[in-house]
Amino acid sequence: VQLQASGGGLVQAGNSLRLSCAASGSFFSIGSMGWYRQAPGKQRELVADITSGGSTNYADSVKGRFTISRDNAKNTVYLQMNNLKPEDTAVYYCNAVPLNAFGIRGDAYWGPGTQVTVSS
Repeated sequence: VQLQASGGGLVQAGNSLRLSCAASGSFFSIGSMGWYRQAPGKQRELVADITSGGSTNYADSVKGRFTISRDNAKNTVYLQMNNLKPEDTAVYYCNAVPLNAFGIRGDAYWGPGTQVTVSS
């Protein structure tokens, strides 16, 4: 499984960005997909994830500002980030968990990361 993310950049506080991450390669299907982030000197943390059925989960710090969605036909996950704050500055990584034909989860795959920088 290869993950290709795009959409990061530099924005001012209060503005928006949309991240995209497409999964490709050899797999039966993709189960959960998600976004994590890692700020300098901090551990990687979950931002949001979404199941193939559309159930979502968000970190408290982004609830009401970020929205995760996915297009199962394209094996693509999106993260709409509104009202960005300087504390959202981090490298954002997408994550995907493949499923085999029996619905068994495989090892998670990670994208290479995309930088999001929010200036005050």
